[in-house]
Amino acid sequence: MNAVTGPSNGEASGVEHVMVKERRKEIISDERSRLPLEGRLTPRAVAALEEYGFRSGERGTHGSRSIMLADLRQLLESIPSDASYEDYRVAIMEQNLLGKGTASNRLWSWKKLRELYGLDSNKVVFRAFRALWSSDSRGRPLLAILLACGRDPLLRMSASVILKTPQGSVVTPEDFARGIHEAAPDRFKPGTLRSIGQNLYASWTQSGHLSAGKVRTRSHTKVTPESVAYALLLGRLGGARGQFLFSTFWTALLDTPTSGLLELAAEASRRGWIDLRRVGSVVEVGFSRLLTPAEEEALRE
Repeated sequence: MNAVTGPSNGEASGVEHVMVKERRKEIISDERSRLPLEGRLTPRAVAALEEYGFRSGERGTHGSRSIMLADLRQLLESIPSDASYEDYRVAIMEQNLLGKGTASNRLWSWKKLRELYGLDSNKVVFRAFRALWSSDSRGRPLLAILLACGRDPLLRMSASVILKTPQGSVVTPEDFARGIHEAAPDRFKPGTLRSIGQNLYASWTQSGHLSAGKVRTRSHTKVTPESVAYALLLGRLGGARGQFLFSTFWTALLDTPTSGLLELAAEASRRGWIDLRRVGSVVEVGFSRLLTPAEEEALRE
C-alpha cells in the first residue's frame, strides 16, 4: 500500500494545522472530550466499553499517583507479553519485582498499576497495548498515556488543559488543579486538588506533552506508527469509523495534523498493525491483528 502524502506546500500545511486547532476547540468544548466514556452514552454502551477494558466513574488513580511510567517499564521488561493477570500479580506482590520496601507498598503498587493499565490480556485495550509496546520503544510514553486516559477519569478530565495549551506555553500543577475543579466543582477538597494537580503534572511530563525541568512548557509528543494505530483502535472501540477515526479525543492527544496521522497510519499498515485503505476521500481502517474475530463482530453490531 502506498503511503499517503502530506500537503504539497507551506500554505496547505498551515491550513492543516489551523484545522487541527479548530478540531481541538470542538473536542474541548464537548463534554465527551473530558469524559469520552461517559458523556451522553447509554449505560449499555458504557458497559460495553468497560468490557473492552476502559474504566469510568468519578474518581481516579491520580488522586494518589502519576502514570508510574518507570514502574511500568520495569514490569513489562521482565514479564513476557503473553503473561496472565495472575502473572503480573505474582511478579509485583510475591516476587517483589519492583523492589518495594514493604508489603503495603507492594500492594499499593499492584493496585495502582492495575487501575491504570488493567494488566489483563483478556481486555483488548491492554492486550493491544502490550503488543504495540513490545515493538515500539520510542513511543512507549505515548502508548502509556493513551491507555491510562482510557482507564482514569481524572486523567481524561485533565486532557483539556493539555489540548488547549499552545506549544511552548508554561503549564503548572495549578492549571491542572483548576481544570479538575472546573470540570468537577465541589467534588474535591483544596488539598486533594493540589495533590491531583501535582500527579497530573508529573504524568503529562512523563508522556512527553510537557517538557522536563523546574519550569515546564507544552511540548510536542513523540508520535510513532504504533501510537497512531493504538489511538485509532481506541477510537474504533468508542464507536468511530472511517475518516472520523482521525478526529477523536485519542488522536487529538497525538499533537499531529490529519495529514501526518494518515502518513503514520499508512506506515502502521505496512508494518501489519492495522489495515488502512484509502480511495479519494474515503478512508477505511481495519484492526484484524489487534482484535479477535469476536471483538470485530461485536463492533459491527
